[in-house]
Amino acid sequence: MIPPIASNFVAGETPEAALAHVEGLNDRGVAGILNLLGEHYEERPPADADADAYVDLVEAIAERDVDACVSVKSSQIGLDVGDRVFEENLARIVEAANAPTATDGDDGSDGDESGTFVWIDMEDHETTDVTLDAFERHAVETDGNVGVCVQANLKRTRDDLERLADLPGKVRLVKGAYDEPAELSYKKKARVDESYRDCLAYMFGAFDGGVAVGSHDPAMIEYATELYADHGTPYEVQMLTGVRESAQFELAADPDTDAEVYQYIPYGSKWFSYFYRRIRERKSNALFALRAIVGN
Repeated sequence: MIPPIASNFVAGETPEAALAHVEGLNDRGVAGILNLLGEHYEERPPADADADAYVDLVEAIAERDVDACVSVKSSQIGLDVGDRVFEENLARIVEAANAPTATDGDDGSDGDESGTFVWIDMEDHETTDVTLDAFERHAVETDGNVGVCVQANLKRTRDDLERLADLPGKVRLVKGAYDEPAELSYKKKARVDESYRDCLAYMFGAFDGGVAVGSHDPAMIEYATELYADHGTPYEVQMLTGVRESAQFELAADPDTDAEVYQYIPYGSKWFSYFYRRIRERKSNALFALRAIVGN
């Protein structure tokens, strides 16, 4: 059982708990991005099992008729085993997400004909090329029903965006949490922020749609609002479960905002390692956890 403090950052251990969490968010105008916890499998069976779980999940999303999509990690579905394993499992998930069972309503009528959207998360720099290649292939094959994450702290990302600009699908821009080599990444916070702004400005100017602002930084969200006013490019804001949730609901309820709001929702039995990372990554999260523990 997930302890109360960790449950602030993880929706539950089962798909049912995660989908119930999504329903609560939908009632408040926020959509969900469901992520089954797990990564860096070095053998095929657990990678295949998580891919199977995602296939079941996209079908459950259609059956429950919730406003949600899924997000997968390449190492979770087999990249550490081999490129072919990753590619085969991703193809299975994307195929299921675009199958009739994922596009029909729960009453058998046509629902969202675009199917269930699939995000491909980005991990460290060693996964960048194979992840972008997979995104490009599936973006073309599904007419844009997939998305990919890129990281502003990597020096290559501005060039990668030029490659992605003409593709269908969505691109999520985050600052980046991996400790990358100095020759490949920006290390100072101010330089990462500068890169994020530069990349975001390029995306709003060059992309026809599908800009996802993956940030809890109010300054970056405000900058996206300004860029939308200048360019009119559709965009969404994505934040994590348990981090600035009041801001998520306020943004979704603001009649003056044109952004869709999504919450990235981790769930599953591997919650401890994820929760531990959240506490290590952000001082505010650690203080939040300490207050909750003292209060119990």
